[in-house]
Amino acid sequence: MAEVINMPRLSDTMEEGVVAKWLKQKGDKVEEGDILAEIETDKATMEFESFHEGTLLHIGIEEGETAPVDTLLAIIGEEGEDISGLLNGGGDAKEDKKEESSEAAGQDETESNDESDDSDIPEGVEVITMPRLSDTMEEGTVASWLKKEGDKVEEGDILAEIETDKATMEFESFYEGTLLKIGLEEGETAKVDSLLAIIGPEGTDVSNVSVDGKSKKKTSGKSEEKEEKSQEIGSSESSEKKSSGATKDGGRIFASPLAKKMAEDKGIDLSNVQGSGGNGRIVKKDIEDYKPSEKPAKTKAAAKEDAAAAQPQPYVPAGEESFEEIKNSQMRKTIAKRLGESKFNAPHYYLTIEVDMANAMASRKQINEMPDVKVSFNDMVIKASAMALRKHPQVNSQWTGDSMKIAKHIHMGVAVAVEEGLVVPVLKFADQMSMTQIGNNVKDVAGKARNKKLQPKDMEGSTFTVSNLGMFGIVEFTSIINQPNSAILSVGTIVEKPVVKNGEIVVGNTMKLTLACDHRTVDGATGAAFLKTLKTYMENPVTMLA
Repeated sequence: MAEVINMPRLSDTMEEGVVAKWLKQKGDKVEEGDILAEIETDKATMEFESFHEGTLLHIGIEEGETAPVDTLLAIIGEEGEDISGLLNGGGDAKEDKKEESSEAAGQDETESNDESDDSDIPEGVEVITMPRLSDTMEEGTVASWLKKEGDKVEEGDILAEIETDKATMEFESFYEGTLLKIGLEEGETAKVDSLLAIIGPEGTDVSNVSVDGKSKKKTSGKSEEKEEKSQEIGSSESSEKKSSGATKDGGRIFASPLAKKMAEDKGIDLSNVQGSGGNGRIVKKDIEDYKPSEKPAKTKAAAKEDAAAAQPQPYVPAGEESFEEIKNSQMRKTIAKRLGESKFNAPHYYLTIEVDMANAMASRKQINEMPDVKVSFNDMVIKASAMALRKHPQVNSQWTGDSMKIAKHIHMGVAVAVEEGLVVPVLKFADQMSMTQIGNNVKDVAGKARNKKLQPKDMEGSTFTVSNLGMFGIVEFTSIINQPNSAILSVGTIVEKPVVKNGEIVVGNTMKLTLACDHRTVDGATGAAFLKTLKTYMENPVTMLA
């Protein structure tokens, strides 16, 4: 008897999947345990094996297509078995029935064959859609193309740099051939699964392939003229966009995101740098090795121009209004959406405590006198918070509506400011780390964040978050909870001020810690008890070794 195989749920957050590649074709023999296909989930591309044996009678989702979980993926049964009953209700089944009835009535088969041919993608052509590069990504922006139409593409070549809601990431090709069409120009934004590019044999006509990867139906002459005009307009707009990233001779500059950032920091004009990567792409080493040539002496005319430019700008009359419009990045849009959802849905309240930092400062000084060891106050706060969560597990929880989930593990999110906004890399099982290990890991993820090298897996799974603005001199502040966490700790700067000790006023050093709590999961007394334990650990760091 034939077995129906549906799109599997391969991760806890997966709602739909993409068939990246079929390893079996219709009519192939399948053994139990054979790999049927590679399926791209919201987290990774995974192999999907068969739990049945027989013949692959039907493929419900073609390569590159996206479908929700539990959609018909394939049917396996005995060779020649009638599966029309299993296809009832689907589009394919209806078409099959119509064709069978038309054949019984003596209608010509060639018309239906011609229609089916119209919906086929040319042989050897691969349609590439906007990939989902992070678990929260809904749309992406093409930051730059590293290949252009007509270029040869090998499997593994970097096609483009795509800006997601979390980082700018390189997107490589899983196919080889010629880049026949670019669906999104640089700077354009599109939803996940929108047409990104088409790769296939050189000279293949892909003008009839539409956004969803299917062939377009025949259009009238007027509509074709409109399409040609729109393509001309699009090409002129894209040429204007590309001109902003052009070299001195008019060509486009190819550079990695890290190389662009380093060049910007060092004030290097990329048009003067010779790239050593593929297609002359500028990489990190090229910026490091770059030595500017001596500039010729300025002429008198150039000196006069510089002097004129250095003159004070004319006074702008009062009352004139102007704006600079900056397009929101995918990261900025996601930050706005997530924080808005947290602030408006979770009832926040705040608790503040002041910590005497005298012992912490003395302990840190002694620790840092050891060779190859460097511990910051932030590392001490993270360690103390992780240990306090062990004693107050309700703070390490999540609200789900029907229940409250208390995490038995402690994954600390560390808020890191980057140019585009804020990211929260995660230190997993932080309570099991020493302060030195915490410090090394924080430096590593912070460096990756600022160089846009963080992967989605580096920012998933936090159960509690620490945000520190002490290095900016901020004494006290409140943060918005990083959901689904139930709390976030805001760390201020260490302040030198008069304090009372043993009935006398002396000079002391204190630091304020503010805990933002979700009142649905953390009551006031629970949050206060957590801060009291945290204060004990910070004021007596030796207790963290017990």
